[in-house]
Amino acid sequence: MGPYAMLGTRVDALTIEDLHARIADTVRQGNRRIFASHNLHSLYLHRNDTKLQRFYERADYIRIDGMAVVLLGRLLGLPLERRHRVTYVDWLPRFMAEAVRERWRVFYLGSKPTVAERGAALLRQQYPGLEISAAHGYFDPRRGSTESRRIIESINAFRPHVLMVGMGMPLQQYWVLDHYDELSANVISTSGAALDYLTGEIRTPPRWAGQIGGEWLFRLAAEPRRLAGRYLIEPWFVLASVIKELALRRRSRRNRRGD
Repeated sequence: MGPYAMLGTRVDALTIEDLHARIADTVRQGNRRIFASHNLHSLYLHRNDTKLQRFYERADYIRIDGMAVVLLGRLLGLPLERRHRVTYVDWLPRFMAEAVRERWRVFYLGSKPTVAERGAALLRQQYPGLEISAAHGYFDPRRGSTESRRIIESINAFRPHVLMVGMGMPLQQYWVLDHYDELSANVISTSGAALDYLTGEIRTPPRWAGQIGGEWLFRLAAEPRRLAGRYLIEPWFVLASVIKELALRRRSRRNRRGD
């Protein structure tokens, strides 16, 4: 299950069931852990962003958020499968059902004003008994800022078992890294636009598309101006890193054989 080294970082081969088991263990033991994720965009940003690198070094588990990472991992010889791709669009319903069963309190931080609250209300309606609170992600995220302190006080007062931070990449990772020691949640999970999809703020691609690695086409069609660079340019830099790593491995094998 990993962790497996990949392009200067690492990933864990985790299914939804694996994630639930690790969350349950973390809560039961009273530990505090960061559950991160990697997709092509984060792999691209990770190359030259030292603060993002520190976040991933500190993360306890790194799930795979995208079929492209699974495919690149296979190319590098990692034992990754489709079931190890876990995006919040697919995971959120099962996670919320699990939260009700396990009586986990969930706090969602992120999205635009009103979207977070609307998403939390929808989840309470869909999952009776769910204990969830929410706050939008449009505040001063700097460490020590008045707004960040107020957000942290609100989170800690709710005493969440799971804190979902959906402020976009890399801001959500920066905020978690900067404020981790002040947060009391057992599990802190970066969650991107989880509630934006739930509320319809962002159109959800067909779920079959994600399983074949084509989800990006639907997202690009929906937001071409914002996502063109991410989906049409960044993957080539990541692929170049994969090719470089494969070349280094071949050279290392030749050197060991004395060729």
